[in-house]
Amino acid sequence: MNQNTTADIQEHTVDESICSSENLVYTKPQTLTDDPMHYCPGCGHGTAHKILMEVVDELGLQSQTIGIAPVGCSVFAYHYLNVDMQEAAHGRACAVATGVKRMMPDKYVFTYQGDGDLAAIGTAETIHAANRGENFLVVFINNGIYGMTSGQMAPTTLPGMFSTTSPYGRDVETMGYPLKIADLLALLPGVAYVTRQAVHTPANVRKAKKAMKNAFEYQKKKLGLCLVEIVTNCPSNWKMEPLESNQFVNDKMIPFYQLGDIKKPEVK
Repeated sequence: MNQNTTADIQEHTVDESICSSENLVYTKPQTLTDDPMHYCPGCGHGTAHKILMEVVDELGLQSQTIGIAPVGCSVFAYHYLNVDMQEAAHGRACAVATGVKRMMPDKYVFTYQGDGDLAAIGTAETIHAANRGENFLVVFINNGIYGMTSGQMAPTTLPGMFSTTSPYGRDVETMGYPLKIADLLALLPGVAYVTRQAVHTPANVRKAKKAMKNAFEYQKKKLGLCLVEIVTNCPSNWKMEPLESNQFVNDKMIPFYQLGDIKKPEVK
């Protein structure tokens, strides 16, 4: 039997005058689907998806945007990004994006790639597309490890950093140095814009979103290839709790992969 008294009911009745005075501060962009994301708890991919699609939504480019998602943790991006999407073979996103952009030059084209895909198996496609000055955006997620395939060492793994294939830490004498792909691409004349950002704090999220917006605006001006690198975490393969992994980004990743614009065009 319901034991609530009239007084109890009145006490818990919502004050409609209070609700009507509240302001809506955020609405999910229509460029993001309602599908639950498969990413591990605390992973930065979800935030990167959100700011990328917020920019597309705010610029009104949903029907004009085409994304390329290759193999890796981001392979299911087409489930979440409500724009035209095309899959690519592992490492071949920049090659596919080249074909798409050349066939439809008025479309806004981006690739969404992890460090294993872009900086390892896809190094050739990435560098040659950049050297040709292909006019699209590369979103580069750098978490210093192979995420989808259980945590092997990536080209971006830090010196001394543990992985399943560097169980005693990355030894630069035998395994080489981490590849700073953004710095490398910035040297090429066909590259218009290179920036390295992060999404582990609200302030950094805002800066990363601004970088995404800049890249779309430069693509409209046909200035050449743009690269937005996002330094982020991988709690599962780093064997850390999400908060701990964000601290690792702040204390270890960012001192090595310093944030900020590496190359920026002079736009009149």
